[in-house]
Amino acid sequence: MEIIKQFELSKEYLESLRLAIESEDLVFIEESLEGVNVADIAAILDELSMEESIYVLRALTKQTAADILIELDDNTLFRVLKEINEAEIASYIELMDSDDGADILNLLGEREREEVISHFQDKLKSEQVLDLLRYEEDTAGGIMAKEFIRANKNWNVIQTINEIRRQAENVEKIFSIYVVNNRQQLLGRVSLKKIILAGENTKIEDIYEEEVISVPTYMDQEEVASIMRKYDLESVPVVNAKNKLVGRITVDDILDVVQEEADEDIQAMAGISGDIEESDSIFLITKARLPWLLIGVMGGLMGAKIIGFFEEGLNKYLALASFIPLVAATGGNVGIQASSLIVQSLANKSIFDDTPLQRFFKGLLIALINGVVLGGFVFLVVVFLYGFEPIFGVTVGIALFCVVLLASFMGTVTPLVLNRFGINPAIASGPFITTTNDLLGLAVYFGVAMLLLNL
Repeated sequence: MEIIKQFELSKEYLESLRLAIESEDLVFIEESLEGVNVADIAAILDELSMEESIYVLRALTKQTAADILIELDDNTLFRVLKEINEAEIASYIELMDSDDGADILNLLGEREREEVISHFQDKLKSEQVLDLLRYEEDTAGGIMAKEFIRANKNWNVIQTINEIRRQAENVEKIFSIYVVNNRQQLLGRVSLKKIILAGENTKIEDIYEEEVISVPTYMDQEEVASIMRKYDLESVPVVNAKNKLVGRITVDDILDVVQEEADEDIQAMAGISGDIEESDSIFLITKARLPWLLIGVMGGLMGAKIIGFFEEGLNKYLALASFIPLVAATGGNVGIQASSLIVQSLANKSIFDDTPLQRFFKGLLIALINGVVLGGFVFLVVVFLYGFEPIFGVTVGIALFCVVLLASFMGTVTPLVLNRFGINPAIASGPFITTTNDLLGLAVYFGVAMLLLNL
């Protein structure tokens, strides 16, 4: 049994490691990293220069280096791949699961990819990786692995055990043994426990379970994640249009998908377009952030125009200006709350979910309650605490009530509309909702003031 060393990265160790690299002390590098989890080693490489990282990789065993590459984030991995030759990349890929190897090839340009493929020595691994490249990256086919255990329904237990031993050399984790017919079509699955307890001559077709959840190669990775979460699956088989078993997706692959989708939603809600990380270039980060910031600036300029249109009324009732931040902030907060709930419900799809119309009326009722409470509270504060005239308190209270209703409406409807047209609804929770609600809130605020205060 392999013992994993508990590792804590420190400045002292980094200094020692850098000195070892500088003096080419391979013994120190190997001994200090022996038994350390590859994920921890990947974290160490993030702290080193590219030249130092590659030196460490080459100082370790090929298998360990290949496992470390899998743990690196895409940006770091891409830079590492640029510094090593195609033959070395091929040697690492041949030691990985097919899905990880395909992911690495997808990071390369077409010419580099062809060069790497030409250096493959393992024919089976080459076929598996090349087969995966045919599928879109964000589908079940794109994230599945070709390494899995299968058994023919006509085999007996002895034949199956011998075949498991043979196939298991290429499979790191065994969750299920999938049962197929002579055409390699998926029929069901059988547990290791049943195989061990059954008699030697017992046929697999007599002990396997026909009930098995599978996914087609074209299914979106988010739907696959939803199915595995719903049915609490550790792995799920992947089949093609003819129900032929072509791969499997394991829970660790799905965790990567969930993390990736969560990062995308967080960035979208913050108004960042594209898949951007802090380690990216200044140009890429600026390009991703600037469009939404420009929208915010344009919204601010339009807001200034709206305020300027009511300049005469403001001169008459200067106190109106004091409550502009209140109206804008409340509208933005209500809109973000409403849109965030809708985005969450859309992400957790279920046949029992409310219809869009039900969601709308539910959001409207919530907005009415919130609007009455907030409007009433502001009226009491403005009149009894700040000492303004009752009509002024009524104006601010009614305006805030209307802004809450409008902001809630925008926050509820916008994600539903975007989702209907296949656009990520998470972007509705960012600057778009905030900017829109600021403008509408100002217009409503001054509109109510004009009606009630005769501006």
